[in-house]
Amino acid sequence: MKNLLIVDDQAGIRLLLEEIFRKEGYKIRLASNGLKALQEVENELPDCILMDLNMPGIDGIEVLKRLKASWSGIPVVMMTAYGETELIDEALDLGAQKFFTKPFDIYKVRDAINEILVN
Repeated sequence: MKNLLIVDDQAGIRLLLEEIFRKEGYKIRLASNGLKALQEVENELPDCILMDLNMPGIDGIEVLKRLKASWSGIPVVMMTAYGETELIDEALDLGAQKFFTKPFDIYKVRDAINEILVN
């Protein structure tokens, strides 16, 4: 069973994604901010991380930098509610596999995660 860590400060987004990916057969872990995400990764390495860019405290860019410094093999898919082109480009340059702007098509996100974890 593939292990997916979902990181978003909005509970509704976390719950929606959790429901979709549980139905896909994934083991789901949730984090509501960047610090908790890093703690989750330290506890058990996920097969993939689906993470929001804008969160209070440690934002998605900083989490991505730390992940790539210590656990470079974990694929990361980023999400944002804002069309911040510079930050999106930075995340992709840092190694994010894909980027989705909210509101996103949940099926496209599902397909992207499935594609990453099948390869």
